[in-house]
Amino acid sequence: MKGLFKHKPRTPADIVRQTRDLLAYVDRSSSYSTDLRGDVRREEKMVELAKNMRELKTILYGNSEAEPVAEACAQLTQEFFKENTLRLFIICLPKLNLETRKDATQVVANLQRQQVQSRLIASDYLENNTDLLDILIVGYDNPEMALHYGAMLRECIRHQCVAKYVLQSPEMKRFFEYIQLPNFDIAADAAATFKELLTRHKSTVAEFLSNNYDWFFAEYNSKLLESENYMTRRQAVKLLGDILLDRSNSRVMTTYVSSRDNLRILMNLLRESSKSIQIEAFHVFKLFAANQNKPADIVSILVANRSKLLRLFADFKPDKEDEQFEADKAQVVREIAALEPKE
Repeated sequence: MKGLFKHKPRTPADIVRQTRDLLAYVDRSSSYSTDLRGDVRREEKMVELAKNMRELKTILYGNSEAEPVAEACAQLTQEFFKENTLRLFIICLPKLNLETRKDATQVVANLQRQQVQSRLIASDYLENNTDLLDILIVGYDNPEMALHYGAMLRECIRHQCVAKYVLQSPEMKRFFEYIQLPNFDIAADAAATFKELLTRHKSTVAEFLSNNYDWFFAEYNSKLLESENYMTRRQAVKLLGDILLDRSNSRVMTTYVSSRDNLRILMNLLRESSKSIQIEAFHVFKLFAANQNKPADIVSILVANRSKLLRLFADFKPDKEDEQFEADKAQVVREIAALEPKE
């Protein structure tokens, strides 16, 4: 008789539906209920929710005993984006305990990569629910949620439509503040997201930088390259090199290396006591030197500082031997030595 009453195993779609219902309950219920029975019931629901999150994570990532099954992942993904499950995950995240938050973050991150019939359906959902991206961005304001929301946001940026929305959003300017937050872990996470936004989708980044050149580089120079924080300056000059040396950004690079203010900032970075910053600054400075159409004021600055620059480069080398660096340095030295002042 026992066999007649066996529970039918839950499908991945069942687990998603039940998780959605539990999150809806958490969203409605207050953490500060004065009803003891309500508190007990809520606690039971939270335990059940934690169990479901672990199951969803196991389906998507597998475990020590089994790899994820493609069919199960597809079922889970399809059900997840049928309704507003992602919205509930994001809105309810602050109400969950730390372990459940971590599991929920990993579930959302993984779902950005899951394809159903060769389509990334997460991308379609986010394109129609861009307000969720605003919640993730301003999550950096909340120290408890910043790393969870930041991890979700970086995975969402895998979708070009998401990166384009964030780059064009007014919230983009917030990153210049987030990167300098006093909490090192949160600042580093925001910097990782910022880098992803400016390097992953080449054509989108090139369009954004061309259309927003003035305000973007004014902020970049004053708040990042001239920051009082060593790590901020180091990361910023490294990222600047990555951006300007990317062929997709050739027009932006030409504009950047035609500015005397930009040259002044890079020459100051070359004089830093930190070898790491000096080396990264050199990779940007060499673009000023290599520009065959230098404006007259750029030539004047380089000529006026020629002896100082040549003295600096005479002993200038990275800690490890680097043939390409030496070749670049030799070329820069030749360019500067041959400069003649323009009328």
